Amino acid sequence: MVSTPSRHEILERLRLIRTETVGPISFRHLLRQYRTVDAALAALPSLARRGGRKGALRIPSRADAERELNALEALGGKMITQDSPDYPGNLAAIPDAPPLLSLIGNQHLLHQRVIAIVGARNASLAGCRIASNLAQELARVGIIVISGLARGVDTHAHKGSLEGGTIAVMAGGVDIPYPESNTGLYKEIAQRGALISEIPLGIHPQASHFPRRNRLIAGMSLGVAVIEAAAKSGSLITARLAADYGREVFAVPGSPLDPRNRGCNDLLRQGATLLESAEDILQNLASQESSRILEPKGRDFMEIPLDTPSEQVLETARIKVIEALGPTPTEVDTLIRHCLLPTPVVLTVLLELELAGRLERHFGGRVSLLN
Repeated sequence: MVSTPSRHEILERLRLIRTETVGPISFRHLLRQYRTVDAALAALPSLARRGGRKGALRIPSRADAERELNALEALGGKMITQDSPDYPGNLAAIPDAPPLLSLIGNQHLLHQRVIAIVGARNASLAGCRIASNLAQELARVGIIVISGLARGVDTHAHKGSLEGGTIAVMAGGVDIPYPESNTGLYKEIAQRGALISEIPLGIHPQASHFPRRNRLIAGMSLGVAVIEAAAKSGSLITARLAADYGREVFAVPGSPLDPRNRGCNDLLRQGATLLESAEDILQNLASQESSRILEPKGRDFMEIPLDTPSEQVLETARIKVIEALGPTPTEVDTLIRHCLLPTPVVLTVLLELELAGRLERHFGGRVSLLN
């Protein structure tokens, strides 16, 4: 039976995910290999040293975790762990799902049918009107609209769906309204919708946070609607991630004379569903009902534990893996085949390198060597 993790478990997981160089993939691998969070925390220093780290690894204290959790609760929020029944099922299905989510607002919205609406920050008046109307139409039939609280399309999507409940994914801490011009909207969503983030409290948005935010938007949704997106934009990252996760991508066509429409028109050329009204989304959702995304929930989602390879095996494997890696991102599956090593061995070496700060993980299951 699925049970809500205890406060102790939440605090220990918070310590683990807030540890320097630990990300969602390494968090997941650590729990598979060491079974418990306490054992994983104890193993961190030696793993980092084996990966080549020179200095000490910064691991938050229990008091640090207590402060963050207490501050979130003081705001009326809560921390949701990935194996909790409160965690969004669609999000749990993606390979790099955040182990913990900070939530302020109405938790029940996380378990409704969710559609993302994203687009240009410098959207035209027409683009803003389309976003608002589409959001209103979806809200009327009980579909929750999710977006990133940015200027332009995001703002109008949230405003249009506020009556029915909207979810804003924050690029910084869940307590940091961004941009400041949306502070009023942020407060309304906290009351009538939901605010979520995987970033620690008090942290302002940074450039590296926005792709992470976009993957949450894509991961939580059944589909992503794109309204006005330049050829290289965060909205297209969200659409690409949604396609990778097996979600539907919708795009509103636009004039080729406006560079803000180039991304949407490209998506349509690549097979995105043409979007003219909410009916296009509703028809698609109806066709999905017979093949809905399987939503792993609670402890049933925990993977089969991995055995820890011997040091003798790892010593040889490190040489092969490091030689095969470079600054160009490489798919982990390709790396495993190239090195002719067992999967647990390669994954352990990658974990050591990541904890040492020598490995960067990229979307799409790719990794690159930093130094």
